[in-house]
Amino acid sequence: MNLDQLISGEHGDPHSILGPHVVSTKTGSDVVVRVLRPLAETVTVVHSGRRSPLQHVHGGVWEGRLGVAEVPDYRVEVSYAGGPPHEFDDPYRFLPTLGEADLYLINEGRHEQLWQVLGAHVHTFPGIGGAPDVTGTSFAVWAPGARGIRLKGDFNSWDGREHPMRQLGVSGVWEIFMPGVGAGAQYKFWILGADGSWREKADPMAFYTQVPPETASVVTTSTYQWGDDDWMKHRAVTAPVAAAMSIYEVHLASWRRGRDYGQLADELVAYLCDLNFTHVEFMPVMQHPFGGSWGYHVTSYFAPDSRFGDPDGLRYLIDRLHQAGIGVILDWVPGHFATDPWALVRFDGTALYEDPNPQRGWHPEWGSWIFNFGRREVRNFLYANAVYWAEEFHADGLRVDGVASMLYLDYARKDGEWTPNIHGGRENLEAVQFLQEMNATLYRRCPGVVTIAEESTSWPGVTKPTDQGGLGFGFKWNMGWMHDTLGYLAEDPMYRSHHHGQMTFSMVYAFSENYVLPISHDEVVHGKGSLLRKMPGDRWQQLANLRTYLAYMWAHPGKQLLFMGCEFGQESEWAESRELDWWLLDHSEHRGLQSLVRDLNSAYVERAALWQQDNDPAGFTWIDANDAGRNVFAFTRWAADRSPLVCIANFAGNPHHGYTVDLPGGGTWRELLNTDAGVYGGSGVGNLGTVTSGEAFSLPPLGTLWLVPE
Repeated sequence: MNLDQLISGEHGDPHSILGPHVVSTKTGSDVVVRVLRPLAETVTVVHSGRRSPLQHVHGGVWEGRLGVAEVPDYRVEVSYAGGPPHEFDDPYRFLPTLGEADLYLINEGRHEQLWQVLGAHVHTFPGIGGAPDVTGTSFAVWAPGARGIRLKGDFNSWDGREHPMRQLGVSGVWEIFMPGVGAGAQYKFWILGADGSWREKADPMAFYTQVPPETASVVTTSTYQWGDDDWMKHRAVTAPVAAAMSIYEVHLASWRRGRDYGQLADELVAYLCDLNFTHVEFMPVMQHPFGGSWGYHVTSYFAPDSRFGDPDGLRYLIDRLHQAGIGVILDWVPGHFATDPWALVRFDGTALYEDPNPQRGWHPEWGSWIFNFGRREVRNFLYANAVYWAEEFHADGLRVDGVASMLYLDYARKDGEWTPNIHGGRENLEAVQFLQEMNATLYRRCPGVVTIAEESTSWPGVTKPTDQGGLGFGFKWNMGWMHDTLGYLAEDPMYRSHHHGQMTFSMVYAFSENYVLPISHDEVVHGKGSLLRKMPGDRWQQLANLRTYLAYMWAHPGKQLLFMGCEFGQESEWAESRELDWWLLDHSEHRGLQSLVRDLNSAYVERAALWQQDNDPAGFTWIDANDAGRNVFAFTRWAADRSPLVCIANFAGNPHHGYTVDLPGGGTWRELLNTDAGVYGGSGVGNLGTVTSGEAFSLPPLGTLWLVPE
C-alpha cells in the first residue's frame, strides 16, 4: 500500500486500498475495511448488528477487521472533535458503474451516447444479503493526463480529500459512486494535472449547473414526460429540404426580459403561432458564463442555460413548441470554447480538449480555444453532444456556428501564422473528418433532424452527402445572398439600377447547395443598425422597403430566417441587455409590418410552390431578370405539380402604371399578397385584386406582388 500517494491524491486506484478487502487468516478469511477520514476522532464500522472500531493508521487512513468471512452490508460511523457521530455509507465498497464495452468505445472515440456513461448519474445498487438497495450518484470523467482526481461537493463540505476517484484501466476515465448523493447535489472535480498543479473543474458532461457567475455542476435527473409523439413520428418521415421552413431566430434573454422556460412556453409559443412561423431557432442555450457572449463561448456543452430554469424546463418549452406544430433549431458551437479556467481549458493539466498546436488551438478573432479535431475522443465528445440535443431534448435541427473557421487552417491568420496540411493545402482535414462524422452519425440516429452550416465561403459540397465526399449538412446559410441583397437595399432607389445584378446573382448558384436565407442577429449588431435603419429614405420609405424585401425574400428559393424584432420593424440596434422595442406595436405602421409577416408565413405554408422545390432548378423561372431601369424583378415559383406562384417586386420609389408582363399560362391572376396594401401601412396602389397576363396593370411603389392563377 502506498498511503502517502493516497493521502496526497496521486493514487490512481484508491479502491485497491480503501473499502472492504477479504484477507486470508489462519482460520479462513476476514474482511478488512479501510476508510479515509483525515479529520475524524473515531471511526467505527457498523455491520451485522455489530460495531467494529477502526484504528488510525496514517494521514487520515483508518483500518480494522470486521471478524466476518464475507463482505457484509455495512456503514461507517464517524465522529469529529466536539460533535456527535454521523453515519455514512462507504463509496469504496461499490463496483464501477461503467462496463468494459463502454470503456472500449470511449477509447475508440465511438461512444455515440457518451452522456449516458460519463457525467453524474443517479444510480441504484442492489443491497447485499437482503439489505435495502443503495441509491446514490456515479461520477465519471475523462481525464487521461491526470495524476489524481478528487470529488468535492456540498455532500463532503467541499473537502475533496475524503473522496479520491479511481482510474479505470488505461481508459483515461476516472470514476466513483457516492451513495446517498442525489439530484440537486453540487459538485466539482479537483484534478491533479500532469503538470503537478491542482485545478477545480466543472464537469464537462454536466447536465445542469449553478446559475452564473457560480460555477459548480449540479446532479439532476429528468422526470419529464413528453407529449410530442405525433410530432416526432411525423419528423422521422419528413425531408426538411422539401418542406416549409420559416425560421424565427430568438435570443431568449432579450426577446422579453426576465422570462423563464415556463413563461416562454406560454408567451413565445403563442407569439410564433400568431405569426405562423414554422420553426424557431434559439441562439445557444448551452451553459455559458458571460451573457454578453450571446452563448457562443460555451463552458458546459451538455447543460441547458440555468438562467432560465432546469433542464426539464427546456424540455417543456420544446415540447410545447412541438405540440403547437413549431420545429426547434438550436444554435451549436463545436468550433471553439470558452477560456474560463474552471471549464475545459487544460482540463487535466494538458491540452486535452484544445489543439496543442497554437496555430490550430487558439482563435485569434474570437479569443477562444479551438477543439482538437485530430483527437478521436474529442470528436466523440462533440458529435455525441449533437446526438444528445436531438435525442434528449428532441431538437429538430442544429445550426452549426462558425463552420468556415473550422474548415480553413488560415482562417483569421496571417502568412506565417499557420502551417499547411499534409497535402500542402489550407484545409483543416481533421475538422472536415469531424463534421462528416457528426453529420453522418446524427442523420443515421435521428431521422428528420437537420443540420445547418453557417458557412460563408465557396467550399464545395457543404450540403452534399458524406458518402459522396460532401460535408453532409442539410442546409447552408446563403451569406452571399444576404450581403448582396442588403447592399442593394442600402442604395437609394434612384441608384439601384446600377446595382441590379446584386439581386439576380444569387440565382447563378441558388441550386448548388440547399440554402437558408439568413437575416440573423449578426446583421443588426456592432454598429450595423437595425434592419429597418438599413433602408434609405424617410420612415414610410424605410418600412415600405422592408415590406418589399421580406416578400421578395419569402418568395426566393431557399428557406428563410428572420431575427426577432425585424418582423415589426425594430427601431434600434439589438442589444442582449434589453428586450425588444415592443412599444413600437403601439404604432399602426409597425403593426402593419407585423401583419405582413403573419400573412407571408400563412401564404408560404399553404403554397407548395414556395418551398417544395427549393433545391431544384425546376422550381424557379425568371419572367424578367433584366428590368434594371425600373428596379423590377419578376419570377415564377413552381410546385412539384407545376402549380405556380408569381412574385413581382418593385424596388423603385415610384409606382409603375401601365406595367405589362406575360404570366405563365396566360389568363387572369389573383393578387394573393400586395405589400403596399393599406392594412400593412402601404399607399394602397393595387389592381382590384386581379391582373391579366399581357394587359397593363399597376406595380405599387416599393412594393411586392404575389400572384396566383385565378
